Amino acid sequence: MKKIIISLVVLLLIVVITVFTITNKKDSSLQKVKVAEVTHSVFYAPQYLAHALGYFEEEGLDVEINLVPGADKVTAAVLSGDANIGLCGSEATIYVYNQGEKDYLVTFAGLTKKDGSFIVSREKYDDFKLSDMKGKSVIGGRKGERLLGDNWFIINELQ
Repeated sequence: MKKIIISLVVLLLIVVITVFTITNKKDSSLQKVKVAEVTHSVFYAPQYLAHALGYFEEEGLDVEINLVPGADKVTAAVLSGDANIGLCGSEATIYVYNQGEKDYLVTFAGLTKKDGSFIVSREKYDDFKLSDMKGKSVIGGRKGERLLGDNWFIINELQ
């Protein structure tokens, strides 16, 4: 009796695993693209929306987005083949090129012309003006941001 129960359990597990594998199989006609990004940012919101809404799949792409903190690590991921595309500043690609490497990366797009910082709030402002910021506390994205070079500051003087 014990052997029959064990056999049935094993058979059931095989059936469940087989069904799970078949139903979760991705469309093999999609081209796999691995993207390494240096930071998750609201600045990349169009990319996240396109990914979430299935626009990449509509174009035949299976896009995998990975956070790889540091431009040097993004560059290493692309050079090693762990990523197809790297989103980061161009400084690391310039360092690799200037070292005389034969296998170097090419910066193919300028994504920004301005700083990618945004002002966000927990409260809704129907008619926001910069003067609404007077006396408010603001947290910069990270140490060294262009705002005032520190993580925390208070806007007191606006013209």
